[in-house]
Amino acid sequence: MSFAPDTPPQDWDEPTWRGLVEFVRAGQSLKPAQWPGGARCAVALSFDSDHETNELRDGGNSIGRLSWGQYGNRRGIPRIRQVLDRFDVRASFFVPGVAAEIYPDEQRSLADDGHEIALHGWIHEVNTKVPPAQERELMLRAADTLERVSGVRPVGMRTPSWDYSPTTLAIAEELGLVYDSSLFADDDPYEIVHKGRPTGIVELPVEWIRDDAPYFMMNRFGAQRPYTPPADVLDIFLREFEGAYAEGGLFLLTMHPHITGYRSRIFILEQLLERIMDKGDCWVATHADIARHCATSAGLAVRG
Repeated sequence: MSFAPDTPPQDWDEPTWRGLVEFVRAGQSLKPAQWPGGARCAVALSFDSDHETNELRDGGNSIGRLSWGQYGNRRGIPRIRQVLDRFDVRASFFVPGVAAEIYPDEQRSLADDGHEIALHGWIHEVNTKVPPAQERELMLRAADTLERVSGVRPVGMRTPSWDYSPTTLAIAEELGLVYDSSLFADDDPYEIVHKGRPTGIVELPVEWIRDDAPYFMMNRFGAQRPYTPPADVLDIFLREFEGAYAEGGLFLLTMHPHITGYRSRIFILEQLLERIMDKGDCWVATHADIARHCATSAGLAVRG
């Protein structure tokens, strides 16, 4: 679904192009003056537990790709949890509703351990290709599913593939979400503004630089085989973290169990957490806890 006019962009008048730019915008910075416990910076580790939904979303029936999704549950999640347990930190898991239905025990166990289970669509749908009414129904269905499966109502979302339709923000407001983590306008938290109106929703910004997928994914039928050595990915993530630490801001990382959960890659998470812990003054918390702290520090009404 697109909300841009059909005319060529060079023919747009100012109200048209300005309206597109200002439809969803970054508002006031919500970077707090102080992180809890006097921490120098905040660290938000997130894992998009897509599992089989990428193949299902595309209408595919590849047994091989479906088995790749199962790897995320079978091997990826256990390895990730072992690392998180070793450092005694909590993370956020963004889970499509269908993935939660396939692996309910995974979500219950994570929630029982204090990790956050957050919205990630129903079947990893692309929101801009879904009619508005259906997007709303799928998001509400996903929220109900995660609550039933995990025992906790989700308070945050990450849109599948970080894809925002003109309807997405209104659905988030209807759900009363505390935060979103799908947009790119800053390094640090900010308030989402809709057509000039502050929404009270905290944005915890993402970036492809801080995502494992662009470095390791490949198209099995394409001519190219993009691949970045894991040590180089670690170096990029460490540089992003050191920058956040130097600025006293937020370091937010997105990883996937079916991508990072391999024997040759899990060290990225291990060594990154070693560096974070060596600092001695980093607050590692769920997205929900970080968003609530930012909202409270700014005097916003905390949702959820």
